[in-house]
Formats: sequence, C-alpha cells, structure tokens
Amino acid sequence: MANYIQRRINRWFNRLLGAASDGNFSGQEEWHAANRTKRDYIWNTVGLAFWGTMFPLFTIVITQLVGVEQAGMFSMAFIVGLLLTFLANYGVRTFQVSDTDEVHSFSDYQINRFATCAIMIVAGFIYCLVRGYSPEMFTISMGVYFYRMIDGLADVYEGRLQQMNKLYLAGISQSIRSFLVLIVFSAFLFITRDLAISCVAMAIAALVSLLLFTLPIALFETPKSRKFSLDSVIELFKQCFPLFIALFLFNLIDSMPKFVMEGMLSYDNQLYFNALYFPATAILIITQFIYKPQLVRCANLWADPSKRKRFDLLIFVVIAFIIVLTLLMTLLMGWVGIGAMGILYGIDFEQFRNLCFIMLIAGGVTASIDFLYQMITVLRQQKAVILPYLITLVFSFVTPLILINIAGLTGVVISFLIIMSILFVLLVWRYILIRRNLAQEDGYTFSNDRHQHRRSELASERKRRSTRQRRIDNMNDKGNRFK
Repeated sequence: MANYIQRRINRWFNRLLGAASDGNFSGQEEWHAANRTKRDYIWNTVGLAFWGTMFPLFTIVITQLVGVEQAGMFSMAFIVGLLLTFLANYGVRTFQVSDTDEVHSFSDYQINRFATCAIMIVAGFIYCLVRGYSPEMFTISMGVYFYRMIDGLADVYEGRLQQMNKLYLAGISQSIRSFLVLIVFSAFLFITRDLAISCVAMAIAALVSLLLFTLPIALFETPKSRKFSLDSVIELFKQCFPLFIALFLFNLIDSMPKFVMEGMLSYDNQLYFNALYFPATAILIITQFIYKPQLVRCANLWADPSKRKRFDLLIFVVIAFIIVLTLLMTLLMGWVGIGAMGILYGIDFEQFRNLCFIMLIAGGVTASIDFLYQMITVLRQQKAVILPYLITLVFSFVTPLILINIAGLTGVVISFLIIMSILFVLLVWRYILIRRNLAQEDGYTFSNDRHQHRRSELASERKRRSTRQRRIDNMNDKGNRFK
C-alpha cells in the first residue's frame, strides 16, 4: 500500500514538473475519464465527509490539548470564517455546474472568485478590528479566515471538474486538502500548545494543497477555457448576486444565535452548542451526498418540459428521505451517540440529552432548507428566496435575544429550531408559488405552440388547395383549347 501511494505521488509530481517546465498547464492530455458515476458518488461522499467533520475534529483536538475555553474561541472564529466563505463563494457553485452550455467561460468564473476572495479577507480583517479582538484572538481568526478563503478559491476549480462530469476528482481534491490541513494543525498544536500558531500553519497547509493539487488537476483534466470577458464577469456578478445574498443571509440566520450568545454567555457555551450541532450537521452532509452529484442531471431534467413532474417528485422523495434520516439519527444518538461524544470531548454530554434531540430536528429542517434552495437555483428563480430570508433574519435576532435571557444555552437551541422552522415554511411557500407560475407559463407556451401549429397546418392546407385549384384550371384551359 505504501509503495502504491509513493508511486502515485511520484507520478503526479512528474506530471506537475513536466507541465511547469513546458510553461503550459492548460490543454494537457487528460488522464481521467468523465461520467464515472460510481466514482463520483464515492469520492464526493469522502470529500464532503472530510469537509463536514473538520470543524468538530478541530474542536475535539483543541479541547483535549488546550482546553474548553480555547476551543470556544476557535469555534467563534470558525463560525465567522464560515460566514465569510459564503462571501468568497458568492453562491456561484451551483450556477457554475448547471451552466451546461458554458454561457460564461471558466476564466470568467476564476476572475469572479479572485475578486470575491480578496473582498472576503478584507471584510474579515475589518471585522476583527471592529470587534477589538486581542492579539491572540486576532491571529486565530485571521488564520481561520485565510484557510476558509483558500477553501473558497479551491471551490471554483472543483466546480469546473464537476461541470465537466469529473466530480470524483473534485472529491479527491477536497479530501486531500482537508486531511492535510487537519494533520498539520494537530501536529503544530501538539508540539507548540499554541492555538494561534497552529491556525497560521493550517492556512499555509491549505495554500500548499491548492497550488500543488487542486489548481493543476482542474487545468489538466478540463478543456482549455476561452478568454475572460469583462462584460461576462460583470454579468456573472449580477446574476449570482441573489444567490450570494440568499446563501449569506441563510448562514447569517444559522449563525445569529451564536453571535448573540457570544455577547451574553461564556466561550465554553460556544463549544457545547457546536458539539451538539455536529450530529445535526451529519443529516445535512448525508443529504448532500445524495443530491449534489445529481445537480447537472437535475438541470437537464428541468430543461425538458415533459419531465417536470418527475422534478417535483424528486423533491418530495428527498424531503421524505430527510425525515427518515432525522428519525434514525435521533435513535442512534439516544442509543450510543451521546456517550460517544462524552468520550471524544472529555465532557459529560448526558446533561444535554434533550437539547441534542431538539438540535437533530433542527438539523433535519436545515437539510431540507439547503436542498430546496439548491432546487430553486436550478430553476433560475434565486431572487424569489430573498424575501423569506429577510423575514427570517428579523426573527433570528429577536428570538435568541429573548430566549437566552430566559433559559441560557437551552434558549439558544430552542431559538435555533424556531428560526429554521420559520425559514422552511416560507421557502416551501415560495417554491409552490414559483412552480405554479412556471406551470402557467408552460401552459401558455404550449397553447401558443399548439395554435401556431394549427395555423401552420391551415396555411399548408390552403396552399395545397390553391395548388390543386390551379391544376384543375390549367386542365380546363387545355380542354377548352382542344375543343
């Protein structure tokens, strides 16, 4: 096994050095085939599993090595970093992979991502200054933000691989980056016992993985892009702005109880809340395992008007799957999960048993929201979700503020479930309205097409009658001349 891995690494670096010496990464011979559905599912699952478990694994390592308070500080930095990641991604990934006709070139998507990542880092720096963080918290936060920025930059290259039906390579890229970052971070924290230094090392490890694997594999294994167009880049910013606003607002809504909690409760409560949220996150990750590899197919399914009822059925099936998955996760956590969390964190989580169950229900609702949003994006109706998010944002600030004063950490968890439930109901309502309007448009188009077809038939019939009449008249003329 070790020899196999060594051969693969040597082969990759030989390819990388060969391209570097030629000065040409694009247009290289492709080594990996597209449309490998089984591999897509396997490696997308592995990549998402790594990505989804990074946060809890980080907090477990920190809690065991430097304590609960430091883990709470890291948790707060990671939450803000995740929020800023949505600024870096700008909601483009689903739009990019469903751009099957390549209306925008890959170069357009790259320019867009470079700009949003730069804005993200500046926004993170300003946030730290406004919060007045200590030098330690400032370094921790900026290290986490830079790591999340690299994650956002890598996403555009992994999106290109998915767009070209090579999702499994994107999964491999995501897995390598996550594994390398976790190992480097843990090693530095174990040796130095300094969280700030470890966060800087984590950011550097993410950058190395981007430069040595993610960027080259995307250039090697996809067609060379046409040059960017400034007008196209501007149009991409315009078209994806509703996507960005929706995703940013959703994550802000999701994080608002934690922001409110930061000013009212100690940092150890951040750790408790996020540890309880990890099993709920598993519901979201497993759901993404199911539908994310199918985003391109969903776009093609919607593009065929005769198959749109199947599109609606797909949504119903996935929501039903989320409900069943939530019930199974609740049973699993009640049986062995809570005890296992206590062993991993070195904390007694039995006192939070009921909160864990409430959080799992909220996780199921969150997974449903995420899926509905992605399907609305496939319909290119992303603007329609902004109003539900704005309405929910108001509740996301007021509800935790009231309930934390009443019940502390319990109030945070209950407020989170209330907020997610409000957003889910509003999104279902918006989806029903969207589908009804689109169905009416489809019916109007079909009616117009039918009438147009009928008019064409009548015109053809008149033409045939006119031709026959001319032939009869000609025959009569000939008969008269013969007489």
